[in-house]
Amino acid sequence: MFIGFHLAACCNRKIREGIIGRRQVFEKLERQLNDARNLEKTAWFHFTSVGEFEQAKPLIEAIYIDVRIVLTFFSPSVAPNVDAYPYVDAAAFFPFDTPRNAERLINLIKPTCLIFSRYDIWPNLVWKASKYKIPIVVIAGTLHAGSKRLGRFAKSFFRSVHRHIKLHCAISEADATRFQQLCSSKHQVVVTGDTRYEQVYKRAISVESNTEFFPGQATLNRPILIAGSTYSDDEKVLLEASQILCKDTPEHNPNLILVPHEPTSERIAEIQAELNKRKLVHRCFSELNSDANLEDIDVLVVDKVGILAKLYQLADIAFVGGSFHGSIHNVMEPAAMAKPVLFGPTIQNSYEASLLLERGAAKIAHTPQQMADVLKEWLNDKEKLTETGHIGKQLIEENLGAVEQTLAHLRKYM
Repeated sequence: MFIGFHLAACCNRKIREGIIGRRQVFEKLERQLNDARNLEKTAWFHFTSVGEFEQAKPLIEAIYIDVRIVLTFFSPSVAPNVDAYPYVDAAAFFPFDTPRNAERLINLIKPTCLIFSRYDIWPNLVWKASKYKIPIVVIAGTLHAGSKRLGRFAKSFFRSVHRHIKLHCAISEADATRFQQLCSSKHQVVVTGDTRYEQVYKRAISVESNTEFFPGQATLNRPILIAGSTYSDDEKVLLEASQILCKDTPEHNPNLILVPHEPTSERIAEIQAELNKRKLVHRCFSELNSDANLEDIDVLVVDKVGILAKLYQLADIAFVGGSFHGSIHNVMEPAAMAKPVLFGPTIQNSYEASLLLERGAAKIAHTPQQMADVLKEWLNDKEKLTETGHIGKQLIEENLGAVEQTLAHLRKYM
């Protein structure tokens, strides 16, 4: 893996950032810990990226007063979020998972408990922590039915890892059953739910409706379709569906607001090139001024970070990206705001996406034509559109409470 990462870094900016971020990790952690609060207990949370960080946040904030908090993470995308987070004593990239690095981290942090958020569980770290008799807990644990960890050849290896984990807090009964395949009967596997529901719901009710969110919004008479956290694979299907809809029912063609997952200058240029090729009139969010008339624009490209939640508040329909790329992003956020949710076929990483589908709060599309048909169906029936959104919000509200349930178990190890 070490060799592979360094080779891949030659052509992948994100991997390159991760390697740079891992330089002098131990020195950075040592400096932070020297300045940290002098408390008896230390909780070490590890997560891979932003979604898993969100799942850990309510637990971190609940124990922060009494416990020193150390965070490690894998993906460079989470680094700015961690840097701006106030409930942390020390934080750094997780170094490459070697026995030597794991032991060095444990001796430096001296954790009372090691907590993995969701699924980013590193074998050497687990084995070393177990050797030092440090309790290991998985929170908001998920293990989907197609996971390679349950494969014929991988299962025995992952059993050698998971048998050292004291407690698995799973998000559902199905996930708990699959975790049990990697554990013996003496291991504690409990269903506590997904802690993200609280985070998402709290954020949703705190977003204020603002009809003047961007200049020219008052001129909008068409429905608004927000496409959040998109990749180029998502955008191609979405744009094709939008053009089909415009051709078939131009009176219902929505204003498309495109929010790419990472709005770097390269990605914005790529999106603009695709829109030009399709002869679609577009503007960037940063270019809008008081004279802007969004009725004249086919696609608004959001080249700013941190505003997706507020944009979802404006939506009539929300499309969630990643679902044509490899793994879907956060479907809870628009659902919590009572927005009908639309996505592509890749949802196996998201239990909540399957729940929304089962309840009728979301629809799945495999092709541009299917997507256009779904949009046409919803936009032709305002009552159905509103009802679908409320079903999603009700589902979010029904699943609140995971934080308290998880804390009840976690405190036993703190």
